[in-house]
Amino acid sequence: MQQLIYFFQKYKYFLFFLFLEIIAVALIINNHSFHKSKFISSTNFITGGLYQKSSNISEYLNLKERNAVLVEENLALKNKLEKITTYLDSISSNQTIDTLKLNQNYNYISGNIIKNSFHKADNFITINRGQNYNISKEMGVVNSKGIIGITDNVSNKFARVQSILNSKSSINAKFKNNNHYGTLIWDGKDYNIVQLTDIPRQALFKEGDTIVTGGRSTIFPNGIPIGTVIKVPEELSAVNSINIKLFNDMSNLGHVYIITNLNKEEIKTVENNNE
Repeated sequence: MQQLIYFFQKYKYFLFFLFLEIIAVALIINNHSFHKSKFISSTNFITGGLYQKSSNISEYLNLKERNAVLVEENLALKNKLEKITTYLDSISSNQTIDTLKLNQNYNYISGNIIKNSFHKADNFITINRGQNYNISKEMGVVNSKGIIGITDNVSNKFARVQSILNSKSSINAKFKNNNHYGTLIWDGKDYNIVQLTDIPRQALFKEGDTIVTGGRSTIFPNGIPIGTVIKVPEELSAVNSINIKLFNDMSNLGHVYIITNLNKEEIKTVENNNE
């Protein structure tokens, strides 16, 4: 308290001068419309800038929550789209609309990658979804850009995914613009490039053509994006192989969707029936 009194005694003339200056400026602003408008504009500019900075910081801190909301919205849209696709496929198969049953073939479950390897010969990914979310072996894992891999080991809370960057990976794929199929593998060299092999000699394709899943398994639906053809070989051979540039950056993965084939067990029962 004594120091505060000493401060006022020492700087009393300066403080009195500052007080008079504030009063003078206030009188000028209040009695002159031009000065008043300039003052208001200046304060609005300053406070507006502060509010903008505060808003930007708040938005940044809430990004995780907003991303989670977007993932759930995308999940709901994917499941609705699957129902619509099934409906349209049923119509195209000459069934009468009156007898159609809107049965969903696939269901999507959202998750996050908590571990990802991409430099080894056999790469695996760990996701934060397991048996508690009805995750089992041999389920496709994708994101908004394309395929990522297939689940191969599951616990209650987590699952290991065999990445497409794995020497044992073998996925049915095809050209988007025709029905020529091949097998998607990885040669272990570049994590951005995989190979499409066993392509028929009569297949017509060019650089830039899109490769998608073929749908000839119980794991991935038909038409999920994979990548594009990088270079067309000059001569086609019996074991024709072409390089595919992935849509996904396999070194930078986050949110994923795990695909459940709702008809998987029935399909396997039929296929394994020897009678």
